[in-house]
Amino acid sequence: MGSVNKVILLGNLGKDPEIRYSQSGMAIAKFSIATSGRVPAGEGNWEERTEWHRVVAFGKLAEICGNYLAKGRSVFVEGSLRTNQWEDAQGQKRYTTEIVARDIQLLGSGERQSSEQGQWQGQGGQSQGRGQGQGYGQGQGQRNAGPGGRPAMEELPPQSGPPDDDIPF
Repeated sequence: MGSVNKVILLGNLGKDPEIRYSQSGMAIAKFSIATSGRVPAGEGNWEERTEWHRVVAFGKLAEICGNYLAKGRSVFVEGSLRTNQWEDAQGQKRYTTEIVARDIQLLGSGERQSSEQGQWQGQGGQSQGRGQGQGYGQGQGQRNAGPGGRPAMEELPPQSGPPDDDIPF
């Protein structure tokens, strides 16, 4: 029997994405998304609880994130979980779990709101825009076509060292 590693998030960005480039020139975008829900607080009371999720995108999807995502913006992210391990300065093993984005859709309004909504797919998928006027990334096509004209999967670069920041804002 196979296994499934799939994450779906609908939340708000805690800060603008950070864009970096690998030695091979591939764009890497990192950002955090907050999701909220009500949880029991005892004696029939409920409280709002916020969870922060680290998200990383690669290649063309990362470039699009850098151009169109902004702090406070509502976003839908679909991807998979990846856990990284490293040793800190004291020799302790540390772990970070992040979502590797494959599909991102803009929702609602944000600080740098446009009248358009966008949807993008990464990791060999076709980037496409949706909405009024000129779409984001329209006509990008399949840059890295593999056998049979299907998109080739990009290999994810390994995470090296500790995360940049444990606080998402």
